[in-house]
Amino acid sequence: MNKASLNKKIQIIENYGSNSVLLSENSMGIYFEFNLEINLKIYFKPLNEVFNKEGFTNNQGILLNFERDLIDEDDIEYALDVFSLFNKYPEFEITEESKIKQIRKLFLLLENEFYSSEMSYVMLKTLLKVLLLHLIRYQNNKILEQDLNQKRVFQFLELMETHFLENTNANFYAEKIGISLKRLNQILKGKLDLTAKQIIQQRQITEAKRRLVRSEITTKELAYKLGFDSISSFSRFFKKHIGVSPSVFKQER
Repeated sequence: MNKASLNKKIQIIENYGSNSVLLSENSMGIYFEFNLEINLKIYFKPLNEVFNKEGFTNNQGILLNFERDLIDEDDIEYALDVFSLFNKYPEFEITEESKIKQIRKLFLLLENEFYSSEMSYVMLKTLLKVLLLHLIRYQNNKILEQDLNQKRVFQFLELMETHFLENTNANFYAEKIGISLKRLNQILKGKLDLTAKQIIQQRQITEAKRRLVRSEITTKELAYKLGFDSISSFSRFFKKHIGVSPSVFKQER
């Protein structure tokens, strides 16, 4: 993969500002605020969301932004751990000097590779994975006051990521979590400003676009994979959200 193509998969922005453009709606972002060796504040932008910039203490931090493809290519357990990292808490603070130094070291390695004239896709993906695994470990080890509704949002997102291909009925997820669909939608609207059905549909669209671009799958096969009972219903669904049919979308990519 050449450098131009890689820059569409991952980007690093110094002094990230509110007018900075993210890669796409399918990208995930991490904003780092290094405060010497005293503390490290980290803000997460999950899929289909934007940063809550009200919490930023300054615009002198660094944004790491990457497409979800970079984690989808690995095992499902790793991908779910990453989604957990992004969806549990919108911000996270590290105060232990050794951990701050480790994250700074890993970020510097990633940054050096990103700016290298010999930038390698495999190396970037590997360094990103090591950085994310450290953040997952540090977050899991930190005792935080748990917000029950936030936990339910994460439960829903984790269940959906595992089951959306075979189950797109929102009631299924509400029952798994142990609450009514009405209550689940209230929680999701409050946290993400979307209902369960809307989030599931967004995930279907993301998966459809990914498979259309990255594989030779036919529209019929894709409709079946995503749980639609006919090509026509899937095509109408896709065109409603994207503006063009699946076949036209594939041709344009």
